[in-house]
Amino acid sequence: MKKEYIVTRIDASPDGSPYVILSLSTSKDFREQSTPASPFGAGGVMGFTNMDDMVKNLNKMISGGGMGQPGNVTSIKLDMHEYKELNLGVGDKVYLEVTKAESIGV
Repeated sequence: MKKEYIVTRIDASPDGSPYVILSLSTSKDFREQSTPASPFGAGGVMGFTNMDDMVKNLNKMISGGGMGQPGNVTSIKLDMHEYKELNLGVGDKVYLEVTKAESIGV
């Protein structure tokens, strides 16, 4: 299986190790994120009438973009050597290919 992604964010490793975290989105998701926001600023605001509703929907808010984070993001951890070799930047197209290893013998 081969999929096309766009690099949306590049972050240093949170623990200070020599790694880079790439955040990837599909082309479709990237286009949806790029649409202009409402002029009234209420694009992704979730309203709650009581505390119970807020607690029930808290996970949805955090993972689904309620806190400024895109919902469908694939993250990859690369060491600095791999990152420099690939020379990636935000907005670059990348392809990920997933294959299943064939086992020979028992």
